[in-house]
Amino acid sequence: MTTRVPQERRRRRPTRSGTVLSEDLIVTTALRLIGAHGPEALSVRRLGAALGCDPTAVYRYFHDTDDLALAIADRIIGDAMTGFVPGADWATSLRDMAMRVRAGYLAHPRAAALAAHRVTRRANEIRAVETGVGLLLAAGFPPDDAVRLYLAFIDTVLSHAATDAAFHALPRPQRDADQRAWGDVYQGLDPATHPALATAGTHLLAMAESSFEEAVDLLLEALTARAARLPG
Repeated sequence: MTTRVPQERRRRRPTRSGTVLSEDLIVTTALRLIGAHGPEALSVRRLGAALGCDPTAVYRYFHDTDDLALAIADRIIGDAMTGFVPGADWATSLRDMAMRVRAGYLAHPRAAALAAHRVTRRANEIRAVETGVGLLLAAGFPPDDAVRLYLAFIDTVLSHAATDAAFHALPRPQRDADQRAWGDVYQGLDPATHPALATAGTHLLAMAESSFEEAVDLLLEALTARAARLPG
């Protein structure tokens, strides 16, 4: 398990250009580099060049690039959840959380691949998990069910959000070609060999859209129905 850099190693020091280094500045710069060049840009050498400092200065704030990746993932969560206050309805609040997660991933589509499958063990993620589990406890689920069902909920949300982000990270010609394929290729298949697709016809164009909201709503409908069956 990665441990945080001790506070004494994180003293704020100016770079050669006079910029004062901080964990926040390094994460912001890393997100910018990833946005411009992809996840492979996450290296202390590139960070040092972008920050105008010796690359080893990054190690005063992060043990390694994996430690930094966790901080990036936590930043995305924090930005997405900024201003979120759970409402009286637990299902509506969970849906709001889900939409915020997707928005956060779409804001940083090339960094989303670093974030979706990680456990950041940092403040923003801890706060989000506390909120999500708390909402399911408020719905009446016992603790073991609340944790298990939150996992099912958030895994679905993260997986779909990461898929949408990966699509948005593609170059525009590839995105356009993938979307056109549902009309140019799938609608033109022989009904004798592909009767279901022929029956679907122009409805196949919906395959070019994101299924995120419908997937979340289906899951919330299932959770709501299960909550209604709880005793008492």
